[in-house]
Amino acid sequence: MKLNKIHHIAIICSNYEKSKEFYVQILGLKIIKEIYRKERQSYKLDLAVGPEYQIELFSFPNSPERSSYPESRGLRHLAFEVDNIDDAIKELTDKNIITEKIRIDEITSKKFTFFSDPDNLPIELYEK
Repeated sequence: MKLNKIHHIAIICSNYEKSKEFYVQILGLKIIKEIYRKERQSYKLDLAVGPEYQIELFSFPNSPERSSYPESRGLRHLAFEVDNIDDAIKELTDKNIITEKIRIDEITSKKFTFFSDPDNLPIELYEK
């Protein structure tokens, strides 16, 4: 088997409108398609991350919580590459999003930081 690339990342949120605003208005992702699946009482929002990647944002009634700090077992975090981390942090700060202190990757010497989405899922910004 040959895996070509990551097709999409799926996220289940607790508050669809709040998460939609975060991913579209705060992070600036483009909406590809939005549907409401009445039989499942669930929204599915497809978001473009650059020209190749997608995030699928789902809402389900009464979905259970999952512990999600970056060092928890399971999927560790979602990471986005940015051209300039200082500019990205300023933009997030201007939108009242709190980021952690900038860290330096010991292997690549690149800057990175973390912040959280509305469900406290860890998101990383990694400088190009």
